[in-house]
Amino acid sequence: MSAPLLVLVGPPASGKTTVGTALAEALGAAFRDTDHDIETTTGSSVADLFVSEGEPHFRALEEQAVATAVAGHEGVLALGGGAVTSAATRELLVAYGRGGGTVVWLDVDLPSAAKRVGLSRDRPVLGVNPRAMLRHMLETRAPLYEEVATLTVQTGGRTPEDVVAEVLSALAATRTGR
Repeated sequence: MSAPLLVLVGPPASGKTTVGTALAEALGAAFRDTDHDIETTTGSSVADLFVSEGEPHFRALEEQAVATAVAGHEGVLALGGGAVTSAATRELLVAYGRGGGTVVWLDVDLPSAAKRVGLSRDRPVLGVNPRAMLRHMLETRAPLYEEVATLTVQTGGRTPEDVVAEVLSALAATRTGR
């Protein structure tokens, strides 16, 4: 069974796609995003799935996409911001971490996240009041990200290059047993 080099978790606008793509490039590996997997499989955007099918349906698709990707992807894997709301996904990630895998929580502060999100319509869970929803999401999901993470990296107010360098440094230290 193959396993990802590392898995990235974090809220919307924490940098999962930007940092994940750069990490994959630095590691000479493929980048995979479970939201993209779901969009490819269903032929619909995540935002459209939320509207047409509802969040519970999307979360079921997401749980399946994460399980498939963790079992079969050998590169850098980014999960959707809400993937950790699934108990089955958290169990899978904790087991992956215990087995020597690296789950990186890209943590972001509210001002940085709000600035990065803008008023994007591609973020369906942020709804009518994006800042309030984002604050609520950051607060309620933080314990879930913490539960699965083997490494936490702050991304607020930092360049993607700084974040990538910190993750690569931590990976190197883990692999050499320091």
